[in-house]
Amino acid sequence: MPQSDGAISLDHDTPELARSYDDAGLVQFRHGKFLVGPLAIRSGEHVLDIGAGTGRLAEFVAGLVGADGRVSGIDPLAGRIEIARLRQADNLQFDTGRAEDLSRFHDTQFDAVYLNSVFHWIADKDRALREIHRVLKPGGRLGLNVQDPSRPHQSRVLLRQAIVEAGLADRRQESNPVLGSTDAELSALFTANGFNDYRSELRALVDIHDDADSLLRWSEASAFGNFLEAFSPSERTLVRQAFARLVEDKRTPEGLSLERYLRFAFARKAPTVD
Repeated sequence: MPQSDGAISLDHDTPELARSYDDAGLVQFRHGKFLVGPLAIRSGEHVLDIGAGTGRLAEFVAGLVGADGRVSGIDPLAGRIEIARLRQADNLQFDTGRAEDLSRFHDTQFDAVYLNSVFHWIADKDRALREIHRVLKPGGRLGLNVQDPSRPHQSRVLLRQAIVEAGLADRRQESNPVLGSTDAELSALFTANGFNDYRSELRALVDIHDDADSLLRWSEASAFGNFLEAFSPSERTLVRQAFARLVEDKRTPEGLSLERYLRFAFARKAPTVD
């Protein structure tokens, strides 16, 4: 969750958070496989992964495009790109970069672009979509998944309740704002920036965590340090304790089972008209 002023800082990320993100990356990786499947990525294609993190999903996509294809992964967090580069190969390269500035890439360079649980962190979404449109080939595909404010994750609902139980309800909204886009908002953004054939689907995905600590570590790592930043250390302890009590109601034989709701959205750049 971001800071109380609503700004997302990249300065809070640490090597420890980057390693935690990679260690727990199977959660995000599984969501990403649901995203790249409908993009129908083929052998020989050029693909851009925006917000690649530590590179697990990009490595999978590199297997889809094969030796004749190429995958480029970018992320603004240098520590995560450092880990991603351990996965580099002849057809897979990583570098630091932001969605809002793809100037290192040529016009019409990519067959497909995707953003896996990234779009809700981007401040200037119009600029990012314009850049994506520019680097896509005519007929190129765009896919992303994003939180939908109309359907918050179960862990977010429990965290809000924990903040109330910790006696910090007066600061609940500023410390836990809803990031994301609704179907109507995404449709308008895609259309305004030149994309056609928009479609989206809200999916419920079940995540399993060993305990409250592992779930909170994952939340901290996936938010690159922008987690409960509005609270002091002692207040965070109170929230964590309340959250641990509440989340036990989700205990199953496999672990803590919580639903995460993501909207998967897809569109195309218009093909060239002869």
